[in-house]
Amino acid sequence: MNNYYVYVYIDPRNFEEFYYGKGKGSRKEAHLKSEDDSEKTRIIKEIQKEGLQPIIKVIARNLSESEALLVEKTLIWKLGKSLTNVSPGHFADNFRPHNKYHLNLSGFDFEKGLFYVNVGEGEHRCWEDCTKYGFLSAGQDKKWSDPIRTLNQGDIVVAYLKNNGYVGIGRVIEKAVPVNSFNIDNKSLREFDLKIPNIFENSDNEKSEFLVKIEWICAVEKSEAKWKKNSKLFTTQLIKASLDNQFQTIDFIQKEFGINIHDKLINE
Repeated sequence: MNNYYVYVYIDPRNFEEFYYGKGKGSRKEAHLKSEDDSEKTRIIKEIQKEGLQPIIKVIARNLSESEALLVEKTLIWKLGKSLTNVSPGHFADNFRPHNKYHLNLSGFDFEKGLFYVNVGEGEHRCWEDCTKYGFLSAGQDKKWSDPIRTLNQGDIVVAYLKNNGYVGIGRVIEKAVPVNSFNIDNKSLREFDLKIPNIFENSDNEKSEFLVKIEWICAVEKSEAKWKKNSKLFTTQLIKASLDNQFQTIDFIQKEFGINIHDKLINE
């Protein structure tokens, strides 16, 4: 039902907005009697000590809950850190981070994304096969293959090899497919001389390796991996992670590989 609304709390002493919320019925007045230790409650009590009350106004009405959440998040994003809202709100991932206008971010300034991908070298895959045959892979359980399946054509990936460092930058050519469906020049991967043929284990079930086709822009052997000891360069055990906010790491990778990653996102 469209019975939700979005409201704002305004400080009557300076007419500045300090809190946005969504609700229905009498929800907008609920904060007036709150006893929590939030910044919002602190301001309300300061106003009340001066014999005043916050100005409470409904900004949008007759909304579904989902619509109200989106309007609330838009208003929170607009004023950002000048608000007392603790939570970034729903739809947070759909909005540009604050104070990032001076940076180019994938998904906002570029249609495609920039991602860290863990090579996960072991008994089912190796970096040598990845570079030679143009792919990255993950599998042996859906929890490992699912992340790599979210990569889209045109995304830029930075490959990381555990205990070594960054070993390559590439562009996604095709979305990930089960290993039995991965072809090179219309030939099955089974026709090629793989260093790790065990990549085909569980290829007939849901634990199958999934391979995403990669055009390698630059790649090095593991002995030449790019890393700096005692640094704050980004690394994680996750299969895939966004590099959007890893500015130090992006700068390091660009210098080491001698390319401008954002140019690659623009000129696919």
